Amino acid sequence: MKPIRLSAHALSYTGKRGFTAAEVEETIRACPWGPAELGRTECRKDFAFGKAWNGKVYATKQVRPVFVEEATEIVVTTVYTYYF
Repeated sequence: MKPIRLSAHALSYTGKRGFTAAEVEETIRACPWGPAELGRTECRKDFAFGKAWNGKVYATKQVRPVFVEEATEIVVTTVYTYYF
């Protein structure tokens, strides 16, 4: 199992987009991968949320990491989150 590393760009968005490194790793390890733009790979996972985000309560948070699988590690370039 390859280690997963979040790039500096991805790490800089943890607070702004509301995801954790643990959620990103769980998503990559547990969910099917598909193609993303620029030859990258993505996957997505819904997490029970039930809290406020930007002043509104949402039941679900979806985490969508975009990453590159290299020879020795998986490098996450960015992570998108959706609340619904």
